[in-house]
Amino acid sequence: MEQTQELQRWRLILGQDSDDRFSKMNMPALSEEQDLMDKALAAIYNKSDSGGFGSGGKGGGHGPSNPQISRWLGDVRTLFDKELVKVIQNDAMNRCGLKQLIFEPELLENIEPDIGLASTILTLKEMIPKRSKDSVREFIKKIVEQINKLLEQDIRRAVTAAVNKRAHSPIPSASAMDYKMTISRNLKHYSPELKTIVPEHFYFFERSTTSAANRWTVILDIDQSGSMGESVIYSSVVSCVLASMSALKTRVVAFDTNIVDLTEKCDDPVDLLYGFQLGGGTDIDKSVIYCQQYIENPKKTLFFLISDLEEGGNRAAFVRRMGEMKASGVTVVCLLALADGGRPYYDAQMAQKLSSMGIPSFACSPQKLPELLERVLKGQDISDLANDIEKK
Repeated sequence: MEQTQELQRWRLILGQDSDDRFSKMNMPALSEEQDLMDKALAAIYNKSDSGGFGSGGKGGGHGPSNPQISRWLGDVRTLFDKELVKVIQNDAMNRCGLKQLIFEPELLENIEPDIGLASTILTLKEMIPKRSKDSVREFIKKIVEQINKLLEQDIRRAVTAAVNKRAHSPIPSASAMDYKMTISRNLKHYSPELKTIVPEHFYFFERSTTSAANRWTVILDIDQSGSMGESVIYSSVVSCVLASMSALKTRVVAFDTNIVDLTEKCDDPVDLLYGFQLGGGTDIDKSVIYCQQYIENPKKTLFFLISDLEEGGNRAAFVRRMGEMKASGVTVVCLLALADGGRPYYDAQMAQKLSSMGIPSFACSPQKLPELLERVLKGQDISDLANDIEKK
C-alpha cells in the first residue's frame, strides 16, 4: 500500500505525460480525488495544449471562459492545503497568462488570500477596471485583516509595556496587561491537571498619562519601489496600529523618487495601502530630509527606514545624514524587509556601512516586530535580536 501511494504521488508530480511509464509499473489507477488533483494541476503544468489554460508556456493563449477558471480555483482550494494553493495560484498567473484576469470580480471571490498576490494587485491597481474595484478592495481587506489579527495585540502589548513603566493599575485592560509579572506572580498556582497556570490575580500597566510633549514619536519611512511590495503591506498594518495608540505620535512617509506623506490615511490600513504607488526608482536621502522636520525631541524619536537600500540618489549624503540623525539621539533602525520568507535582496554594501555606524540593518519577520519595538522603546540593545533574526 505504501509503495502504491508513493507511485501515485510521483505520478501526480510528473503529470499526465508520464502515464505510459507508470502503466508499465502496474500502478493502480488514481483515486477519484487524485484524478481531480491531476486535472487541476494539468491545467497549468501540462506541456501539451490539451486540457490546460492555453499553451502552457509563456504568453497569454486564448484560455477558457471565466466560469471555467472559477471552477478550477474552487477545485484547487478544496483539494490542496493553503500553502500549496498559493503556489499553484501564482504559477497559474505567471505561466498561463491569467494575470489580467485577477481583476475579474468572480475570480477574486475564489482566490485564496495571499500577500504576494496582493502585492501584485497593488502594483497594477491603476489598471483595475471599474467593475472590479470593490472586489479588489475586499480581497486586499482580507489580507489586512489576517495580518492585523496576527500582529495587533502583540504590538499594543509591547508598546504599552515599554512606554508605561511607572506603575500598575487596578483597572483591567487586555492591551495593558503585564504578562511577565502576571505569570511570575502566579507560578505557584500551576494546575498539573489542566497543565496551565490558573492566575488568582492579574497585573495591568497604568494607562499612559504622558504629556504630548513627552510622547515617543515613531516615524516610518517606507520604500515603495516595486521590490518592497510585501514590506509595504505589513508596514501599512503596523503603521495603523501604532497610529491608533495615544502613547505615540506616528508619522508614515512613502517614497520612491518622490515623497508622499500618508499619515492622514492611518485610520484605515486599506486606504493607507491604496496611497502607495509601488514601482519607480529610489531616492532615500530625499525622504530622510523630509522626515527630519518631524523630529522634535531626538531622544524620544524612533526612526524606522524600511528599504532595500538600493539608493538612486546621493549615497554619500544619505549615509552622512543617517549618521547625524543617530548622533543627535534619534533611535535609528533600518529594516531591509518587513516580510516573511527567505532572505531579501538588498544593497549589502550600504547595509554594512550603516551597521558599522551602529545603525542596525536587518530583515525582520512581522512576528518579531513587537519584541523589537518593546526593546527599542525601553532603550535596550537590539544587536543580539538582530543577530538572532539574521541567523534564521
